[in-house]
Amino acid sequence: MDTGRTSLLIGEEGVNNLKDRYVTIVGTGGVGGYVSHMLVRAGVGRINLVDFDRVSSSNINRQVVANVNTIGRLKVEVLKTQLLEINPELEINIFPLRLTEESLNIIPSCDMVVDAIDSVKDKVALIKYCKGNDIPIISAMGAGNRYDIPKFYLTDIYKTHDDGLAKAIRKKLREAGVKSLEVVTCDSKPVTNQTGVVGSISYYPAMCGITIAAVIINKFLENI
Repeated sequence: MDTGRTSLLIGEEGVNNLKDRYVTIVGTGGVGGYVSHMLVRAGVGRINLVDFDRVSSSNINRQVVANVNTIGRLKVEVLKTQLLEINPELEINIFPLRLTEESLNIIPSCDMVVDAIDSVKDKVALIKYCKGNDIPIISAMGAGNRYDIPKFYLTDIYKTHDDGLAKAIRKKLREAGVKSLEVVTCDSKPVTNQTGVVGSISYYPAMCGITIAAVIINKFLENI
C-alpha cells in the first residue's frame, strides 16, 4: 500500500509502527466497518474481524459493507474483500460468529480490541474478558437515534451521560467490579420514535467509528 502521504505526517518510523500493530474489531456494522477502513487506510497491518451478521437492505443507509450487491452476504467476508483491495498485504482473519461468553477464547492478546457490539450482554462479556486479561479495549457507545452534527469524544464510561447504552453498560460493569473503561460517546440527546426501533442516519455511526480509529492511531503513535 502506498503510504507516502501518511509518512509526510508521521514519518517512516510512524508508518512502521502502525504496520506492526494488531487490532481486533468485534462488530463490523455501522461503527466497526468504519473503524476497520480507517485503521487499514492509516496502515495498521494486522486485523481480526468478528461478526455473525449478514448484510440486509436496512443496513444500506449507514454501513460501509452494505449495498444492493452485498445483501445476504456475511459482513466479515464483505469487509475482508474491501480491506484487501485497500492493502493487499494486510494480515486479516475473520470470525463469522457471535461473540458470547462461550466464544471469548478467540480474542487474542493484541494491541487493541474495538468493541462495536450492539448487545449489552455480549458487550459486557467482552469488556470483562479484556479487562481480566490485560488486553486494551475501547468501546463504542450509542450512535443511533441522533441526526445532529456529531461530536464524539473519548472518556471514561463512568463520566458519560445522555447515553442509554452507556447507562446499561455502566450498571453491569459496576456490579462486576470493573472500575474504568475507555469509551467513545457523544452528548447529544437521542430522538425517540413511536416504533421503538432504533433510527439511524448515514454519518452518525461513521463519525463514531472514525473517532475510535483516530483515538487508536494516536495512542499507537504516542511514544515514537
